[in-house]
Amino acid sequence: MFDLKRSTHRRGFLGTIAAGTAAIGITALARPLKFTTEPKVSLPGSDDSEFEAWLGKIKGKHRQVFDAPSPNNGFPLAWSRIFLMTNKQVGVADDDITAVLVLRHDAIPLGMGHDLWAKYKFGEAFKVDDGATKAPAVRNPFYQPKEGELPLPGMAIEDLLKSNVLFGICDMALTFYSKHIFAPKMNMDADAIKKDWVAGILPGIQIVPSGVLAVNRAQEHHCTYCYAG
Repeated sequence: MFDLKRSTHRRGFLGTIAAGTAAIGITALARPLKFTTEPKVSLPGSDDSEFEAWLGKIKGKHRQVFDAPSPNNGFPLAWSRIFLMTNKQVGVADDDITAVLVLRHDAIPLGMGHDLWAKYKFGEAFKVDDGATKAPAVRNPFYQPKEGELPLPGMAIEDLLKSNVLFGICDMALTFYSKHIFAPKMNMDADAIKKDWVAGILPGIQIVPSGVLAVNRAQEHHCTYCYAG
């Protein structure tokens, strides 16, 4: 379909944001965190109170945030699982452990369902192969896998969601990719794409205002940091 890596390397991502910022004008410099180029669209999971409630679920003595800006062959999931497993091995109670996994930038498809992977060809776009077929994935290979498909038991997304792992997915990345990458390449309406993506986010995964904000706030809630990209 298209080469996402060629279209959306970090320099291009930042260039797009910079161009949009320049278009806002001098008056916006007094309030640099407020975007004025577009009206804010209220979407399920994007409410500030929901974000704060999600952060409030961070508990226990041992807290770690995994910063995942790319799928990285599923390692963000594996490391979250290992964090839980090894804490238990050294005698830590479940109530004393929280892992926070933030899906941002290229990692956002990990938080979306099979139908979206097939429709938008996420495997091809984000360079994620299906371990079973060895071809670009047309399903989310880390959600509801068959037995033995993943290298580590319990690292499937649904298993992690049932344990002490909080998942966040970046709203800024959902907006950027739907508008600037997928809409023009697929000749579709950007708002329609984003609404489709939001509707297809896996149950239990929280939309956060941005991935970098979620990483920061998790650390303010006493999580140690682990780069998982």
